[in-house]
Amino acid sequence: MAGHPRRSGVPPVNEIRPAADGKAVSGMGSERAWCVLAPNPSPMTLDGTNTWVIAEPGASSVLVVDPGPDDEEHLRRVVDVASAGDRRVTQIVLTHGHPDHSAGAARFAELTGAPVGALDPAFRLGNEGFAAGAVLDAGGCELRVVATPGHTADSLSLLLAADGALLTGDTVLGRGTTVIASDGSLGDYLRTLDELRSLADEAGLRVLLPGHGPLLSDPAGVLDYYIAHRKERLDQVRAALAAGARTPAEVVEIVYADVDRSLWPAAEQSVRAQLDYLAPGS
Repeated sequence: MAGHPRRSGVPPVNEIRPAADGKAVSGMGSERAWCVLAPNPSPMTLDGTNTWVIAEPGASSVLVVDPGPDDEEHLRRVVDVASAGDRRVTQIVLTHGHPDHSAGAARFAELTGAPVGALDPAFRLGNEGFAAGAVLDAGGCELRVVATPGHTADSLSLLLAADGALLTGDTVLGRGTTVIASDGSLGDYLRTLDELRSLADEAGLRVLLPGHGPLLSDPAGVLDYYIAHRKERLDQVRAALAAGARTPAEVVEIVYADVDRSLWPAAEQSVRAQLDYLAPGS
């Protein structure tokens, strides 16, 4: 940053510009958001967990979203990026409590002295409780907490209005679609997608910054696809049931026949959520 010393090789947040869709790399982001990619790639985490460093250009304080796994090298790299130009981390936020996003939070709090905030009190460290609608401030950079349950009950997104950006955690991914976890709900998720689609228009969203995979520069189009995909999957599950499938595993064999079998256990989680959603009286 102008007027401040900078650690070698660590650019300030406000010099970063969006990477092209399809390229998930450390450094992608928006004017006020910088991604540091965690070294935990897998079929479920895609390229790894995206840790987000949020700062107003020229400000001395920084907010960090999803420190990621408990990987010392990654956490120290995030500290280096966040503290460049004599900045200080004043808040850590978790989009949800799954370990690939939260396991490093306690150690990162030790390294920075910052509290950890989350919708679920079980994942908070310090007195940083907040609820949906709360506005978080990092040196004049405001983020609004948006409750987005579905993937998990405690999932949240963060609206960075100044950049027309929404940090989506696992609610919307940079590639593919989201699994409904055992602590999630398809009914909640469908309502969340509808609410985010409305938000895309109301807030004039220009980019989605996901918890995994590349940024997405067509928020409305992506959310339209997510909504249509969920409806299509529900129709496919109904058809599988009509064809005689009775268990989640049998539904997966029919509906996800063209999906890599290594992903079938995750698909079975989503099928269970779909069956719960379709159950009479639900």
